[in-house]
Amino acid sequence: MLIKKKAQGFSEQKLIVLPENVINQVSTHPLIRSLYLTDLGFFPNAEYHYREREAGSSTHIVIYCVKGEGWYQLNNQRKVYVQPNTLFVLPPNIAHTYGTTEKKPWSIYWFHLKGDRVPDYLENLQSFEQPLAISINKSHKLIDLFHECFHLLQRGYMLNNMIYVSQALAHFLGIVFYGNSQLQTHLSKSNSIEMSIQFMTDHLQQSFSLDELASHVNLSKSHYVHLFTKTTGYTPIDYFNRLKIQLASKYLDLTDLSIKEISTNIGIHDSYYFSRLFSKIMGQSPSKYRKNKKG
Repeated sequence: MLIKKKAQGFSEQKLIVLPENVINQVSTHPLIRSLYLTDLGFFPNAEYHYREREAGSSTHIVIYCVKGEGWYQLNNQRKVYVQPNTLFVLPPNIAHTYGTTEKKPWSIYWFHLKGDRVPDYLENLQSFEQPLAISINKSHKLIDLFHECFHLLQRGYMLNNMIYVSQALAHFLGIVFYGNSQLQTHLSKSNSIEMSIQFMTDHLQQSFSLDELASHVNLSKSHYVHLFTKTTGYTPIDYFNRLKIQLASKYLDLTDLSIKEISTNIGIHDSYYFSRLFSKIMGQSPSKYRKNKKG
């Protein structure tokens, strides 16, 4: 099938391509080198929009579709279709093709990103076989951040502007990564780990064995420990204890309860064990922690 391709720009498009000398100057700055952009743009109602890069791009490309429909392919594999309010990432140095549908031209915001930590920011987003759904609430924030970056760069490529844009991009990806329920569901494997954490949070005054925690989410103990540790970086019991100590810290900061009373309130009836656990996690004893003025 013949694909119609747009030869020129789009009405009311926004586009900034940073000069190479500017990129070279700022890319070594300690507040920029972890994450910075080389290009950004907004193509509204981008009829016949089409891109094909046989060698891929030297950058990560983040594309956020807010209207219409489109598609993309990596390494000539199956075509992935894109709906409104979805975002996808094209990794660097991989052949790719993407474009809009003919009947419903898409409107897209996009960034080309480089930096030492870009793979870390985008690692989980790239693992999706389908574009990532973005809620309407998050969409407004992402679009506002795009326009903020665009208008700031229009005023020049001063170092302060570039630092701000780098931090704004980190915030953009933070909203996508941490604020998206689809991503959280993916990471928690059908919500089992999220459910377990909520169960822990609701029962900090009690104690549970590993078997009991696994049983609550209908998983075998070994599978539960594997999923939980992979998702959170902590074993279930360690995570539960850290939630308890977090609550204990609040009691120490905001109440006159004794160490023993606080220990009992978080389901630890051995105050000596509580003090050892608190010191291990917080790096100081409960009494020393209480003496330190906060705020």
